[in-house]
Amino acid sequence: MNQPLHRHPQFRIFRTVAAHARTGPNDLLLGALLAFVAGATNAGGFLAIGQYTSHMSGVISSVADNLALGLFTLVGVGLMMLMSFTAGAGSSAILINWGRRNARRKQYAYPIALEAVLLLNFGAIGSVISHIPQAGVWVAALLCFIMGLQNATITKISGARIRTTHMTGMVTDIGIELGKLVYRLFDRQSLRPPVQPDMRKLRILLRVVGMFLLGGLVGALGFKHFGYGFCMPLAALLLALASPQLLSAGNRRRKTA
Repeated sequence: MNQPLHRHPQFRIFRTVAAHARTGPNDLLLGALLAFVAGATNAGGFLAIGQYTSHMSGVISSVADNLALGLFTLVGVGLMMLMSFTAGAGSSAILINWGRRNARRKQYAYPIALEAVLLLNFGAIGSVISHIPQAGVWVAALLCFIMGLQNATITKISGARIRTTHMTGMVTDIGIELGKLVYRLFDRQSLRPPVQPDMRKLRILLRVVGMFLLGGLVGALGFKHFGYGFCMPLAALLLALASPQLLSAGNRRRKTA
């Protein structure tokens, strides 16, 4: 008997990456894939509104600058972006905690599937943004919501070990571990216990940052050549990660009915 596609052995990677039972390897894999999507989406956001939406440090700084300059309309836009990012993170927490109590196997699939749907909405809105001047503000809010949703999702899943949109913190941690490594190389004669860099953590950080960079490159090329339709493969990747958990739970209910 032919197996359903999502149950095929070659698709094991997609069956386990968003599973409720977490391991270090599937946390890293999910973090890397979500970082890729975040980098690509960030590139699409820059194409749409001329601004990156993955980090709030720049947004908060721009709010302060515009407030000092008396540009209150831009202050309002910045505050909307900040609130949207916060709302996205809050939505992830709501979905995961609701799923944990009511549909345990789906708890991480819900926010990932929602991100896929929102990316498709971004693609649809982006195609008409040039004809509606006010649409840019709402696109910015949507993208910030998506970024907050995704960052909170992987933060919850990994126990705050991995973040997919906050590259400043990730690069800071890379610098810390590299500093430990350099110090250890030049302190071999010391009688004190050696400074130990966390090489496992360093490898994780480098992979996630590298995937964000790769996603940004692929996203820039994809949105340049295919326009907002490039949201479709990004959304398809997210659905491929989430759907095995959603489908398998449904299949179990039908078997026990």
